[in-house]
Amino acid sequence: MTRNDYRGKRLFDLALAVPALVLLAPVMVVVAVVIALGLGRPVLFRQRRPGLHGEPFILVKFRTMIDCTDTAGRPKPDAARLTALGQLLRKTSLDELPQLWNVLRGEMSLVGPRPLMMEYLPRYSQEQSRRHDALPGITGWAQINGRNAASWPRRLALDVWYVDHQSLRLDLKILAVTFWKVFKREGVNQPGRATADAFMGNEEISALEEMP
Repeated sequence: MTRNDYRGKRLFDLALAVPALVLLAPVMVVVAVVIALGLGRPVLFRQRRPGLHGEPFILVKFRTMIDCTDTAGRPKPDAARLTALGQLLRKTSLDELPQLWNVLRGEMSLVGPRPLMMEYLPRYSQEQSRRHDALPGITGWAQINGRNAASWPRRLALDVWYVDHQSLRLDLKILAVTFWKVFKREGVNQPGRATADAFMGNEEISALEEMP
């Protein structure tokens, strides 16, 4: 992506994120109150995630899990901590709304590869690592082509494909399809799983398939 392309993408992000924050502010206040009453405080979940070129930033989301430990004081599995309220927030993608703040700060884009976990960085192949050659996004090419229901090799291959083909036209298509996917609540989790399995590495991307 050239410098002019980056500037254009940045202006596009701001043109949508600023009014979205204003319009969605009442919704976010209601969600925050519901979370405080249903899950407790803090309302926001903050975590270091890799951004452009793998540089860390603090991602902000609405909290979807309760604090729950076993007899040894260790956190219970995600499935035991994810409540009905948390599942609803994830299925409707309401938990992602605070990331508009990350977009305003320039740490994320509206569209791009999803920011995953810091510990995944050394597990990627050289090809998979290229997913960090673009700003991470609230939604992305992988999210409209399977989301968490897709396998890790396919998700990462889709991310790399986006990096090589990103454009304003493609971003508009991804945003439009994202709204439809959220409405249909497709691909939130892997089949039979409350949350997605962790990426353990050692999975190389073969020749990139022709993407839809």
